[in-house]
Amino acid sequence: MSSDDPRTLVSTDWLAAHLNDPDLRVLDTSWHMPDSDRDSRREYDEGHIPGARFFDIDDISDQRSSLPHMAPPPEKFVSRMRAMGIGDGHQVVVYDSLGLFSAPRVWWTFKLMGKTDIAVLDGGLPKWKAEGRELEDLPPIVRDRHITVQRQADLVKDVSQVASASKLGDWQILDARAGERFRGEVDEPRPGLRRGRIPGSRNLCFRDILNPDQTMKSPAELRALFDAAGIDLARPVITTCGSGVTACILSLALEILGHPRHAVYDGSWSEWGMFPDLKIEKG
Repeated sequence: MSSDDPRTLVSTDWLAAHLNDPDLRVLDTSWHMPDSDRDSRREYDEGHIPGARFFDIDDISDQRSSLPHMAPPPEKFVSRMRAMGIGDGHQVVVYDSLGLFSAPRVWWTFKLMGKTDIAVLDGGLPKWKAEGRELEDLPPIVRDRHITVQRQADLVKDVSQVASASKLGDWQILDARAGERFRGEVDEPRPGLRRGRIPGSRNLCFRDILNPDQTMKSPAELRALFDAAGIDLARPVITTCGSGVTACILSLALEILGHPRHAVYDGSWSEWGMFPDLKIEKG
């Protein structure tokens, strides 16, 4: 995408031009699947965009839940953001080391907390590095700053709400997993989960809405892909995936398209696939 929107997606050119703005805060939000053999924190320490803080998705979560990286309680989010020097009046830009993977999850988390001056770096760290832009391995200077949050409950759905949507069809359910997982043809990467999908759900793999350089496709291309997936953009949408990370890529795309009503199923298949009393479909 070529346009820059500080509430959804910004380019590497935009970030480079604003990197020294006093009220800009950059967050490295890299996260990898447990079996990837990659350490996001170590990679951040070895080199990151100048001034970036590290946002640990697994730590800044609701650790009272047995499910992975569920959205944090507002008080925990406030505590962690203040410690990182993120506060009211800041424009935040988030990026990750895969291009466009985990950063939208943190974008959505900020929006869930009522913070709207938050954007994802299009193409992320790979694009920044490919363009030969500056990196540093120094920790940022952090100053505490007050932050006010107001949880936006309409942006998240729990299992009972998704079950109701599956039965009634009042919300469309869109799954970001790869097609073979959606159809139940392969095992899930997390052990103990059933194969399949939420009844009535549609599928649009998050990879299909990205260009080869891991930037977001154009709005016209996005509209065509949602339409091909059977999604009516005039009706509300619940996005889901394996554990609530890549669902947020679809939510970011919906936001770019100006969709008025979409929410993330936070538990996603990590929750739905675990309980035998929840119906599933295959094929």
